[in-house]
Amino acid sequence: MCGILGYISKQEPVSDELGKKFRQALQELYQRGPDFQNFIQINDKILFGHTRLSIIDTSENANQPFADDNFEHVLVFNGEFYNFQKYRQNLAEVKFKSTGDTEVLFHLLTKHGDSAIEKINGFFSLAFYDKPQNKVLLARDRFGIKPLYFYEDKYRFVFSSELKALLPFLTGKPIDRVSLFTYLQLNYIPAPFTVLKNIRKILPGEKVVIDLNNNKCKTEKYYTLQIPERKLVNVSRSNYENAQKKVRELLRQSVQQRLVTDVPLGAFLSGGIDSSVITALASQEVKNLNTFSIGFSDEPYFDETHYAQIVADKFKTNHTVFKVSNQDLIENLFETLDYIDEPFADSSALAVYILCKKVKAAGIKVALSGDGADEVFSGYNKHHAEYKLRNMGLLAKGLYWLYPLLKILPKSRNNTVTNAIRKLYKLALGAKLKPKERYWLWASIANEEEADFLLKQHFFEQQQRLSDDAYEYKKRKELWLKNIRKNSTDFNEYLLTDVNLVLPNDMLFKVDSMSMANSLEVRVPFLDHHLVEYVFSLPYEFKINSFMKKKLLQDAFKDILPSELYNRPKHGFEVPLLKWFRNELKEVIQNKYLSKEMIEEQGIFNYQAVQLLIKQLHSSNPGDSAARIWALIVFQHWWKKYYLTNE
Repeated sequence: MCGILGYISKQEPVSDELGKKFRQALQELYQRGPDFQNFIQINDKILFGHTRLSIIDTSENANQPFADDNFEHVLVFNGEFYNFQKYRQNLAEVKFKSTGDTEVLFHLLTKHGDSAIEKINGFFSLAFYDKPQNKVLLARDRFGIKPLYFYEDKYRFVFSSELKALLPFLTGKPIDRVSLFTYLQLNYIPAPFTVLKNIRKILPGEKVVIDLNNNKCKTEKYYTLQIPERKLVNVSRSNYENAQKKVRELLRQSVQQRLVTDVPLGAFLSGGIDSSVITALASQEVKNLNTFSIGFSDEPYFDETHYAQIVADKFKTNHTVFKVSNQDLIENLFETLDYIDEPFADSSALAVYILCKKVKAAGIKVALSGDGADEVFSGYNKHHAEYKLRNMGLLAKGLYWLYPLLKILPKSRNNTVTNAIRKLYKLALGAKLKPKERYWLWASIANEEEADFLLKQHFFEQQQRLSDDAYEYKKRKELWLKNIRKNSTDFNEYLLTDVNLVLPNDMLFKVDSMSMANSLEVRVPFLDHHLVEYVFSLPYEFKINSFMKKKLLQDAFKDILPSELYNRPKHGFEVPLLKWFRNELKEVIQNKYLSKEMIEEQGIFNYQAVQLLIKQLHSSNPGDSAARIWALIVFQHWWKKYYLTNE
């Protein structure tokens, strides 16, 4: 795991001053690669830089940028190429100087060109300079496990693993209002867009080819996960049993590949099904596997370390539990916010940050994670809600009549009763909507009207026609929801939308940024593309029914996992925002981030709407106000850091 940075001038040769700026920008990626940093000037117009976190072949022979003697070809690579040994054997003509995966990929790209990226089983973002073809290739892995940002103006192309390394090269930092409006709903900004108008994220499974002859770039998908047009497997007991067997086989292979490393390795173990499956399989390959859990000593409702310990005992792992107090969380709050270079308000990032920090301090450099299973196998509460609504018939309409009562009952995420009311309220609200709009509602913490009210300059003021921003927002939303077809009954479309929207932009972004902030590589066996493609070829009935989420995965490993893991509530990796905002962080909210003076001077938000949100936070019916205020705090911290240079 590493960081990459590149600069391609369209006009003037690279100056000494620009070289100095490039070196400074590369330092922004230091935490992604503290083991070695270097950049090279390929010719008078191109710079490639790399920061290395040494994982496979930790010697200097595997340092990057990787180039041949005359800089005919140059590669910077952030990621892992798990099946590289297979292709190394096929490159008998090559005299290798390292034992790592980067050199194998370098020679594949030199020999086969762009098509080489399709041979990679792993995760990555990369840039490859090809002098004979006079072009540069940029590419991102199939599911967006690793990020890649891209900037272009009339003078230059610039790319990087993180947005903040691009900022020194910008001619301005205009905020994308449509991205901000989306962020206020989702708590993150979906690709290919960013918080800034002039920077975009390269999409998962996408490549960008820059033709250096004419300084034009061409963007295209080299990989798209698809649902088969016709059913390949019928719903039957024997087919379901065969599917369980195949999932066990594919996941075992995936875990085995992701155990290859030359540095200490461990696994995250939350006590849920996903991380427990990974731990079970990894412990069969690694004796005394190191496993790690994080628990909240002050918040028993969110603490699941008891179940993690049961799993650790069964598989005889070397298990460590990090008990974290509310004070520990608060002390790490600003470190977490400081690393994030684009507004991102999934509050569980704080817990992930602390877990990664403590795992790295324990001497681990690579960790396995259970991320991706919920999206692929159907593990979220919203999946169960959608399935039930689709199969409730007239009961769904009856549920909507409960809406007025549920609206006035207290709702929050902080205890069992109010959380159940919150979920039932969202279920009732979604009952009257069509699948696309229902998906968007359940993916959001605020609806369009609430997000619009928070903005000083509203999106939907014009009655006769949509504003330009509102029209652009509508186009983007259609793009993100395109896989949910109007009259389709295939639940796999719902899951595919999660894989394309929630997975890369929320879950994987969170894990990448928080692990890289602590120089820790996290590997995700559930996102081996062979496994994902197989599961999406199966009937949705194998994955979910009225009684069970992630049915196929749970049944496939029921014989080896502890029985205590089954039929228990799923809490998620949450932190107690409501309690903090009412107590320890009350003054910070009112005086530092959401004061009248700051809001009015900034000119972005509607102070009246902010005040009403704070009032709701302190009421008996807080709803999702804590999550929405957290989104404002994250944005304000980011804005202060990047727009108020004197702070």
